[in-house]
Amino acid sequence: MLPQPKPYLKLICSGAAKVTVIATPCNYLQETYLKSDTMQAIIFCGIQASGKSTFYKERFFNSHVRISLDQLRTRHRERLFLDTCLKSQMRFVVDNTNPTRAERAKYIRMAKAAKYEVIGYFFESGSGDAVRRNSQRSGRFLVPVKGIYGTHKRLEKPTLSEGFDKLYVVQLMPWGEYEVWQVPE
Repeated sequence: MLPQPKPYLKLICSGAAKVTVIATPCNYLQETYLKSDTMQAIIFCGIQASGKSTFYKERFFNSHVRISLDQLRTRHRERLFLDTCLKSQMRFVVDNTNPTRAERAKYIRMAKAAKYEVIGYFFESGSGDAVRRNSQRSGRFLVPVKGIYGTHKRLEKPTLSEGFDKLYVVQLMPWGEYEVWQVPE
């Protein structure tokens, strides 16, 4: 059994296979990667180009269904995927910006009603950094700059009081790795 995490224990992660832990190991690793029998709803929150989809691909691609408006294109399709995951007890990640408490509340409410563990990941990023990363995109993946600033303006930092069982903060570092830490209860 791994020791209990310390508040704001920081982890430097560069992919599911390679994780460098600063300080001591924590239950984050054990619970996120090893407990495959837990019904888990993971809700991402953060402005565009803050690293959410890449983080999903590196950490959850092999274990969780991705529910993303970027991919599904309509709320109707999103709802169908969400309902299917809940009814079939599939683990899933909601990979949207979810900038407000109200937008996150619908996913939390539905997952809690289905007895899921609900985990939030807040992707902390400045608008300037996101605009810079966005400029490296092309085609339909390129987000209008005013959209990034608009989402940043509406962004409400998530809290455990919203109903999350656990909440993590994620920062995409300039060299491409993620710094992840758990918000203390």
